[in-house]
This record gives sequence, C-alpha cells and structure tokens, in this order.
Amino acid sequence: MSRPPFEVADVIRKAGDSFRQRTSLTWPQRKVLAAIARCRTAALGGHRDQCMRCGHQAISYNSCRNRHCPKCQTNAREKWLAKRQQELLPASYFHLVFSVPHALVPLMWQNQRRLFSLLFESSAATLLEVAADPKHLGVEIGFLAILHTWGQTLQSHPHIHCVVPGGGLSFDHSRWLSSRSSFFLPVKVLSRVFRGKFVAGLRRAFRNHQLVFYGECRALAFEKNFVAFLRTLFQQDWIVYAKPPFGGPEHVLHYLARYTHRVAISHHRLLSVSDSAVSFRWKDYAHGSKPRTMTLSPQEFLRRFRQHVLPRSFPRIRYFGWLANRSRKNLLPLCRLLLHQPPPATQGFVLEPAYYLAVPSLPRPHVRPPTTHR
Repeated sequence: MSRPPFEVADVIRKAGDSFRQRTSLTWPQRKVLAAIARCRTAALGGHRDQCMRCGHQAISYNSCRNRHCPKCQTNAREKWLAKRQQELLPASYFHLVFSVPHALVPLMWQNQRRLFSLLFESSAATLLEVAADPKHLGVEIGFLAILHTWGQTLQSHPHIHCVVPGGGLSFDHSRWLSSRSSFFLPVKVLSRVFRGKFVAGLRRAFRNHQLVFYGECRALAFEKNFVAFLRTLFQQDWIVYAKPPFGGPEHVLHYLARYTHRVAISHHRLLSVSDSAVSFRWKDYAHGSKPRTMTLSPQEFLRRFRQHVLPRSFPRIRYFGWLANRSRKNLLPLCRLLLHQPPPATQGFVLEPAYYLAVPSLPRPHVRPPTTHR
C-alpha cells in the first residue's frame, strides 16, 4: 500500500495551536495531539540503518507508540493477532455489534470510564446469559469484545464489536455443542436483554452517586428527571446487529485486523488538508454504503477527532467467558480437546546476525560459543 499523501499530523501542525487555545482539553487529549504531531519526526530522535552490502544509509525516526496514533498501530496489531492465532478453534465464528441510543451519547461522554465499562459489562452479560439459556444454545461461550466510539463522520457513536465462536461448552464441560452454521442467537432477544441490563446499570450508578452531570445533562442530576430519562430509553429499540458468519477460522484473523487496533480515522481516508479545510472519504451506511466526501474546518476536524481519546489506561479489548484471563488457561485447551484440535505449535526462530547489525536497537540473540577441544 502506497504512503498516503496526507496525515492527521498535518492537520495538528496547521491548526493545533489555535485549537488548543480555543478548546478546553483534558491532559490525555493534549498528550495524544502532541504525540501524533511529533511521531516519526526528528523531535523523537531516530537511528541510522546501513545496508551491509552497498553501504547505503537511511535515517529512521522513532514512533510515538500512542494507541490513538494512526501510524503506530501496525506492530501492535500484528503482535496481538499472532497471540490470537493460537486461540482460534475449528468452528464457525459470528460477529455481533451492540450500540446504544443517540440520546445516551452526551451522558456517556461526561462519564466515559464508568459508562464505557457498563457498555462492556452489559453486552457481555447479555451474550453469556442468552447463550446459557436452554431455549437457545444452553452452553458456556467465550468471546472477545472491542470498543469503538466513532462513526464514519467522526461523530460520537459508542458501540461494541463481539467476535464469538459458534458454540460452547456444555455445563458439565463434557461436550462441545455447536450452533447452527448460519444462526447464532436471536437479535431481538439480545436487544431486549441488553437494554434491560444497561438501564439497570445506569439506575445503579445514579443511586450510588457514580455519575456526574453538567452542561446539557445538568437537569438529569435530579432523580425525577433521571427516572423520566430512563423511561424514554426503555421506549426505544436498542440495536444489536449480527453480521453474516465468517467463512471459517482462517478468515477470522484477517477480519479482526480491521477492527482491533483501528483509530477514529486512517490516513488513507484523507483527501486534502489545507489551512482552511480538511476533506475525507466516508461511507454512508444508511444508503447502501455509498462513498461520500465530507469537508470540515481543521478546528471541527480536531474537535471530532479528540473526543475519541479514551481515558488513561482504559482497555478497549476485553475477553469474556472461557476466553477470560482467569478461565482461558484451563478451558481453552479443553475446547480444543473436545473439538479434536491439536495444540498450537510454538515455533521459535532466530534472526540473521546481519539484521541486528542493520537495526542496532534490537537485542542480539544469545549464541553459544563453540566448544574447543584440546
């Protein structure tokens, strides 16, 4: 893939100073904007690579490694996918998306850490409960969930992507029970259970004084108004979307790469960047994913981009069921055994010494010296 002509860093360098002066930013947001602007520039230092054959030298600047930087996700994504490859099972996989009504967005952005966690907890508890119901599957499932907070136009759109194997363990852990190849769980049931769990969590958080209210949400600080707000949420249909199943486990990693370490916008979507406007491509999902172009002022572009900076140390990928950290060690091998899958091969490798000469920042592999016989 060719190098994109425009980057988010170009927008920050052109309009970042005026944007910081006019906008109230949190410290993590300031840190992200500064890191993206400095990424792979002389400001972060670098190292010189030299070809061992022709002697050609090239300077490579260091990256910021910020998880919100569009340029720094490739290595993290590849390492994460290599680990997940060891966990794939010979089963069909399903992709489900949980989203909340737009009326909740302002409150969620004022309470990001608490309500993003509630979004994870409610969607996971919904899947675990409905899958365990004997009327549906009657199994224990394991899955991963990924938080995204944006839509195609960079507006606030919090939602959870879940990737779930089509089946699970029986309650006595003696059998693997598969779902139908083209159907996992009824989305209408998932939607109602998800709505109930999320609203119950909101009510609990309000009762325990775990929410803050200011600006347009200030009126919700009064219990009467908050109860009325919850009533309106119950009157809406909450969207749970089930995408068609994957072709097989060999397609899962390729598909996951599109979702796991994605940021709000990639550089390849940027069409032009100037002092007065930023243009980018977006897909209009309401009209058959029709490609469209949007043009914003640099300040508005940065305002939309910075609202997707997650709270510090907030994990955006989580694991549940028998894929949770406390269960994975024992139950994942059991799933392989019941599916007659051999354990994954762990293959080590040693890079050629010339590679380490060309990239001095990497440690040299330990090489045992030859034994001398006298």
